[in-house]
Amino acid sequence: MRYAGVIFDLDGVICHTDDFHYKAWKSLADSMNIYFDEEINNRLRGVSRMESLDIILERYHGPPLSNAEKLRISESKNMHYKNFIMQMDESYVAASVLSTLHELRENGVKLAIGSSSKNARLILDRIGLGSFFNAVTDGNDIEFSKPHPQVFLLAADKISLSPGECLVVEDAFAGIEAAVAGGFDCVAIGDATRDVRATYTVTDLEELPGIILRE
Repeated sequence: MRYAGVIFDLDGVICHTDDFHYKAWKSLADSMNIYFDEEINNRLRGVSRMESLDIILERYHGPPLSNAEKLRISESKNMHYKNFIMQMDESYVAASVLSTLHELRENGVKLAIGSSSKNARLILDRIGLGSFFNAVTDGNDIEFSKPHPQVFLLAADKISLSPGECLVVEDAFAGIEAAVAGGFDCVAIGDATRDVRATYTVTDLEELPGIILRE
């Protein structure tokens, strides 16, 4: 095999909750009279919750906010987002994604999640993959969010592999940057296919076995 392990970003790769994030952030921005649109939302992909809030607050013109107030605002957004997550079920995972994951696992490839989201484990439980992966590393485990490589380095360590033995799968520019910084080869899907730093690009996860399982 070309790679012994694969580390997947979660949102935008295994499943899609972008619309949930957008609606939750949009509701928050509207309540604070802050302009927010899908273009700004795309800047939040792969970025931590507090860093996302800082991006949104670039257009804030009210009184200065303390760190405690920012934390309260971010928690309010997260509760709104979690309400959307609770609507998720197994139908949020595409058949091609499931078949790819099973094919890789059946061929002995170690599978891990490397996500900046602190809700990753909840999402995995909702979509029926709570115990599927060999390891899960998320925003609760790390000090530095993407584009820092910490989340991927920790995931590789959890499955006892070096970065050179793993392939990262990402849909965000910040994720590709994190993979490259950590010494990983990476596959770009979705928006990230425009990132020239990616080792490979795919239009669907079902293309992964052709990359990973070849000699």
